[in-house]
Amino acid sequence: MAGFAERLLTWFDRHGRSGLPWQRDPTPYRVWVSEVMLQQTQVATVIPYFERFMARFPNVHALAAAPLDEVLHLWTGLGYYARARHVHACAQALATRHGGEFPRAIDELTALPGIGRSTAGAILALSRGERHPILDGNVKRVLARVFGIAGDPSSAPVLNTLWAQAEVCTPAARVAAYTQAIMDLGATVCTRTRPACTACPMNGDCLAAREGRQAELPGAKRRRLRKAREATLLLAETGEDASRAVLLERRPAPGIWGGLWSPPQFDNESAALEWCRRELGIVEPAQALAPIDHAFTHFDLRLNPLHVRCTPASGVREADDRLWYALKAPPRVGLPQPIMQLFQRLFSDPGA
Repeated sequence: MAGFAERLLTWFDRHGRSGLPWQRDPTPYRVWVSEVMLQQTQVATVIPYFERFMARFPNVHALAAAPLDEVLHLWTGLGYYARARHVHACAQALATRHGGEFPRAIDELTALPGIGRSTAGAILALSRGERHPILDGNVKRVLARVFGIAGDPSSAPVLNTLWAQAEVCTPAARVAAYTQAIMDLGATVCTRTRPACTACPMNGDCLAAREGRQAELPGAKRRRLRKAREATLLLAETGEDASRAVLLERRPAPGIWGGLWSPPQFDNESAALEWCRRELGIVEPAQALAPIDHAFTHFDLRLNPLHVRCTPASGVREADDRLWYALKAPPRVGLPQPIMQLFQRLFSDPGA
C-alpha cells in the first residue's frame, strides 16, 4: 500500500503516545527493559514496575550484579516470570561478553537470553533509529487487518508473510517514530475487540474494514485444550506476633512460578500433613482456607491452602532453596501474586 508509513506517521504526530517513562532517554537498556515488560502486559500496568526497576537497576551492570531474588521481587505481580529470569541472565551476558553495552548487530542481540527478533528490532529502532521491522502482537493485528493476511499468526507460513509485510512497510526515515506509531495504532485504535476504524489513518484502504472482517483478522491461534490442576498448599507457620513466619521453598526454574518462592505443594492434604508431622511437628489442628484459583496460559490451577502451626524449634532450617518468610519483616524475594495476596490476608487477620 502506497503511503502506509507516511499516513501512520502523520497520525502519530497528532495522536501517538508521548511522555511514557521509557520514551525519556531511550537508551538501549531502557528500551529493552520496557519491551520485555510490555510483552503480554498493558502499558498502564507496566509503568510503575518500570520506574521502580530503573530506580533500583539504572544500568546493565547494576542489574547483572543483583541477586536473582531481588529481580524477581521487583517483578512480583507483573507475571510471566520467565521474562525476569531472562532479563537477569541477559544482563549478566551483556556485562561479561559485551562490557555492559548492547551490540549493534541484530544477530548478536538475538543471541542473548530472552531477546527475539522483534525485541531486537525494537531496541535498535527505538534507541538508535536503525531500520529494523518489528512484529509484536499489536503490529501483527494491524498488518493482518490492513493487508488481509489471514490464518493463524503464530504458524510459520503466516508469520513469514507478516514479517515480509513488516519489512516492506518500515520506512528508511523516522524509524523510531514509525516503530512507536505502529505499536500505538494497534494498542489504541486497531484493538483486538471493537477497533475504532473511523479514527484509523488506514481506514480507506484497510481490507478488514472494507470487507467487515475485523473479527476474523488476524486469524485465531490453534486452541489447546485447557487442563485443570489441583494441589494442596502447606502454610506451615511458626512464631508469635512479630516473629510469625511461614515456610517457603524456591520453585524449580522450569515450570510454573520458576525461581519464585512459595509454600510447599503436595498432591493432597494427607501427604501435606504427613510431611509436616514428620519434618516440623504440629501443635494445633490444621485449618483449611479458601481455595486459590489462578489461570495460566494453558491450564487452570486450584490451590487448597492448609494452615498449620508447627513447633518453633523446627527441624527444617533455612537453605538455598528454603526459608522462613517473616510476615511482618518480609525478605526481598519474589512471590507469585496469589501467594503474596494470601500472605497479606494472613497478616491482616491473625486468626486466619
